[in-house]
Amino acid sequence: MHKTFQKKNKLSNSRSKNIKQILNNISEDSALKILKKLANDKDTAKRIEELALKYLTEVDSDSIAEDIFNDLNSLDVEEVWDNSVSTSYGYIEPYDLASEMFEETLETYLDDIRKYQKLSMDKEAKLTCMGILKGVYMFDKKTTTEFKGYVEDDPYTTFIEVYEEWSEVLKGLMSRPNENLLSIGHK
Repeated sequence: MHKTFQKKNKLSNSRSKNIKQILNNISEDSALKILKKLANDKDTAKRIEELALKYLTEVDSDSIAEDIFNDLNSLDVEEVWDNSVSTSYGYIEPYDLASEMFEETLETYLDDIRKYQKLSMDKEAKLTCMGILKGVYMFDKKTTTEFKGYVEDDPYTTFIEVYEEWSEVLKGLMSRPNENLLSIGHK
């Protein structure tokens, strides 16, 4: 009996290592396909939903702000200099390129707001928006990089655009019946 238990335990450990290797090497697209197939089972689908909601509701606006500040602060002015050249379409202005880099850095975070809005996760959208605004503000006030000189107006403009986009969402929320807007984002 003891040898059988050891044999099963070795098989279990071997499978566990194998699964970890597979998960570490699978593409996102393949993982999504597998997840969708697993969701066909009622019990598994319920567990997937629970895990997804737990993951999606863990929004920390201060952490988002820090991430944004660090991402923007790490933008390299030398990349602006190296890529501001004449092309067959004309000259790429350093200021335009820097603005594009600034916007691209924020796009993932803005996509998160849109994702939460699409899922009617208003609290999470609000917290993400607050994190973005705080991160952009921190960059505007605290950064000392040369890159900032190429995006002097971008923090202000971006702050206003993000706030206005969020205001549009609030208008939509106000049209929802029985919605307590003051409670969104508060515990």
